[in-house]
Amino acid sequence: MNAAVAPDSTGQTHTAASILRRARRGQLRHLGASSFFLSCHQVAEALVPVTIGLAVDRAVATGDGPSMLWWLAALLGLFVVLTCAMRWGFRANLRATQGAGHDLRMLLAERVLDPRGAAGAERMPGELVSLATGDALKVGMLNYATAMAISGFAGVGVAVVALVRFSLPLTALVTAGSVLLLVITHVLGRPLEHRSAAERAKMAAATGLAADLIAGLRVLKGFGGERPAVARYRSASREALGATLRSAAAESTVRAVAVVLAGGLLAAVTLVAGRLAAGGSISIGALITAVGLAQFLVDPLNRITGFGSQRAQSLASAGRIAAILDAPHAVGGTRQATAAGPGRLRFEGFSAGTIRGLDLEVAAGEFVGIVASDPKEAAALLAVLARDADPETGTVLLDGESVAQLYPDETRSVVLVAPHDAELFEGTVADNIRSAAPGAELGPVVAAAGLDDLEEVLSEGLRTRLLHGGVSLSGGQRQRVALARALAADVPVLVLHEPTTAVDSLTELKITQGVRQLRDGASTVCVTSSPAVLSFCDRVVVLDGGVITTEGTHEELVGSHPRYRELVLA
Repeated sequence: MNAAVAPDSTGQTHTAASILRRARRGQLRHLGASSFFLSCHQVAEALVPVTIGLAVDRAVATGDGPSMLWWLAALLGLFVVLTCAMRWGFRANLRATQGAGHDLRMLLAERVLDPRGAAGAERMPGELVSLATGDALKVGMLNYATAMAISGFAGVGVAVVALVRFSLPLTALVTAGSVLLLVITHVLGRPLEHRSAAERAKMAAATGLAADLIAGLRVLKGFGGERPAVARYRSASREALGATLRSAAAESTVRAVAVVLAGGLLAAVTLVAGRLAAGGSISIGALITAVGLAQFLVDPLNRITGFGSQRAQSLASAGRIAAILDAPHAVGGTRQATAAGPGRLRFEGFSAGTIRGLDLEVAAGEFVGIVASDPKEAAALLAVLARDADPETGTVLLDGESVAQLYPDETRSVVLVAPHDAELFEGTVADNIRSAAPGAELGPVVAAAGLDDLEEVLSEGLRTRLLHGGVSLSGGQRQRVALARALAADVPVLVLHEPTTAVDSLTELKITQGVRQLRDGASTVCVTSSPAVLSFCDRVVVLDGGVITTEGTHEELVGSHPRYRELVLA
């Protein structure tokens, strides 16, 4: 399955086939060692019936005791080679398989963490985990199958050469049967690729849904949404189960046909060898060798035919990985900023989402409030400022430079967008705040965010350890910790989105005063409808119907603009 591809920043594209080549090329040393030792194992195993047959003809039939000892020593040597070669071969094979999976996981992590993001539908974290584990391992397993197939060809080759010495008809039968087996299993294995692709997609969707449901379990319990959530997961799980069963059925069919055909070849070789021995065309030793080689051939033929089914599954997983790696970036920008500026923002003919033709300037050090009548307007504005999206038309200038031309990390080091529902991490409260600036002084930002009473509320204060997502805190506490983290970053331009929605009015007033004092002289944009916050802004801009309808101070707009009163005071 080759996914549609798009070139990355280097002009390179990824396809399912290129992912398979990359997985193989990156592990050539281990793959070569594995193929060599496993081939030695197969050659030694093929020589066992040959050695037994020769021992029967040259020692047992003639009663030559010393010769018998030499043949027994030869058998002992073969079994030593068998043991060591298998051990070393599978050790190298494991390294080739796991190494390829690890390389792909690192490649996926690099792409997912790319500051430019990815355009298109968002993937659930659980789905990405499934890609980085299950699919990456499936691709790596092709190295395992490759080494096994190479060793299988080595074993078949030695068996054919050995049979040539005894009988050309047996050699022709084994060769023709092996070719027929390979062709049939290859044709039967074609549907497996499509079913494997469907299986991996359904499994990833179910895994992603499960991870999201577990992460939001507390919220689900809060409004009684457990039953619909469980029903949704049950449906996704059943779809994944159905896809897995269909894929397993296709794989089982291929393997069953391979075993039946290999068994038929064994029976045919045994029958022909028996008739040749009965007619005196070959010796008893040759009969033993022929039957032994026919039994041995089942293993190398299974190794060879197994390559096709594994390649089909690996190709399907590689296509899913290629789709992630080649997803177009959500935003552009490759240039570094010429110099650190004072933090002046200017929107010129800016259009994004429902916003059309916005012209707005935020002067350096200004504290500006933006009231958006539609949440979609606020979301579109914040997405561009956070460099999660580029403007549809127009431009956003940061100290005179277009942010669309700057590398996203370059912009984010100057403009920080702090959402009102920011995630917290496991660790202490202090760790969460310092994650934005490890060397930051906590006292001022804790006070500005209204967290200075935390010692009274929480037993260990800032040293209190949080569960994932900060679920051990109240909504207001989580919001204030996230605000303190944003303030600790001390960036030239801070963009806040409804920073006080989860706190009471007295705390809101305290926070607003603290933020205003701490950010004095630094550019701050607050997208909010809170009158308490807006009253401390130097200027308030009203964004209604995708355009700026008015601007002024909070007091001016409350007294003269009915629509503003409706949006803010209603």
